[in-house]
Amino acid sequence: MVTFSLLPLLAVLVPAVGALLIALTGERRANLREFWSVAAGVVMAVLIALMVPGVLAGDAPGITLFRLLPGIELALRVDAFGLLFAAGASVLWIVTSFYSIGYMRSLAEHAQTRYFACFALSLFATVGVAFSANLFTLFLFYEALTLVTYPLVSHKETPEAKAGAAKYAIYLLGAAKVFLLGAIILTYNLAGTLDFKLGGILPEAVAAEQPTFVLIVFGLFLFGFAKNAVMPMHSWLPAAMVAPTPVSALLHAVAVVKTGVFSTLRVFFFIFGSGAMKGVGADDFALAAAAVTIVVGSLLALGQGNLKARLAFSTVSQLSYIILGAALLNSNGVLGGSAHITNHAVSKITLFLCAGSIYASTRKTEISQLSGLARRMPWTMAAFALASLSVIGIPPTSGFVSKWYLALGTLDSGRPVLLAVLLVSSLLNAAYLLPIVYKAYFEREAPPAPADGEVREIREVPWMIAPITICAALSLLLGLFPGPVLELAGRIAL
Repeated sequence: MVTFSLLPLLAVLVPAVGALLIALTGERRANLREFWSVAAGVVMAVLIALMVPGVLAGDAPGITLFRLLPGIELALRVDAFGLLFAAGASVLWIVTSFYSIGYMRSLAEHAQTRYFACFALSLFATVGVAFSANLFTLFLFYEALTLVTYPLVSHKETPEAKAGAAKYAIYLLGAAKVFLLGAIILTYNLAGTLDFKLGGILPEAVAAEQPTFVLIVFGLFLFGFAKNAVMPMHSWLPAAMVAPTPVSALLHAVAVVKTGVFSTLRVFFFIFGSGAMKGVGADDFALAAAAVTIVVGSLLALGQGNLKARLAFSTVSQLSYIILGAALLNSNGVLGGSAHITNHAVSKITLFLCAGSIYASTRKTEISQLSGLARRMPWTMAAFALASLSVIGIPPTSGFVSKWYLALGTLDSGRPVLLAVLLVSSLLNAAYLLPIVYKAYFEREAPPAPADGEVREIREVPWMIAPITICAALSLLLGLFPGPVLELAGRIAL
């Protein structure tokens, strides 16, 4: 039941206000500037937590800001699915803010005020997507997220950074304008509204009479939400790895890619619904696209020598686990896919934060350079090892929980070939992650090489180690105690 509430609006506005305070504080008062970043994350997390009891009781707190046309409104509404996404984003924002302080200061990065302000704005857009009540509102926040993360991707202002940021913008803005906007307009013409409704808004008669047309609209949505990195719309993601590591963590775990898969699942369940998807064959189409992306993404990750590039292609693969689970259209599959939004987030952000810790302490970026590193950076590599086990799906980590339900979903659907895809992908996950762990723990460290004319002393940065440890612990805790995530994800599965 929809109930009027200001809480969704306040949760969305808090990071925007935080960005404004960060910009006003500026470079001269760095401590205060970074306080605003952490404080905004804490306040947003509290506001989101206040909505949990009501949503679990069946309420849907929301607010309508204005109506543009009948069925087209700027409105916010909170359900279990949006709350699961927003809660994960808010908690990880706090952790990443502390990490960013250590990273940016240890590397003496330029334009730190712009960095922290854009970081806050990206969470403003992310939570806006999570709490959108309709496609119109979601589209506005979705596009805003691309614009406010562009300065983060191009942060280093090198030719490589500018080229990567340009590719990032062209792919995401282009796909949204060419595919997504067209899909939204066609949906409005078919349904007369853009409001999200569990079970879908497309009339059954339209799906029955025009199955090919409806399938085309579905394809426009699937590839228009290019942030989901479904192949062939994935190339922007590795290109965006030129960004600072905290931004990479933001892209791959907290905001951008998860916004893509979240929006895709919104369309599956709240625009088409299982009946229309099955009726026009959209479920098979999505399953095929996801299966290809899972396997090919894992193979591409296996061939990368750069640590961040390997993690980037891993993300391409892992995101399609979520889409595959949703497209199975059964309770176990949807439960596994929805839970993987959070479970993958905590594991992948740990891996990227570890990559940043390695770079900040050693300036090393290549996997071949990591021999014996565990002796010098024990906390970083222990966290990396634990998060790797989670991505692979080894119990009792969080990744095992979501992969278990995904496997059950493939069996429930009578598609054993998809179970084989999951198993092969998990083996490939092990093939591209475990050699890194082995190299760090069991290979002899290479003699120190001069960096910038000096031999660099390797020390872990305390401001970075604490967030890494917390995220790694979450990967384990959500595997040992998966109840809270499964409770919210189960609302969608049911």
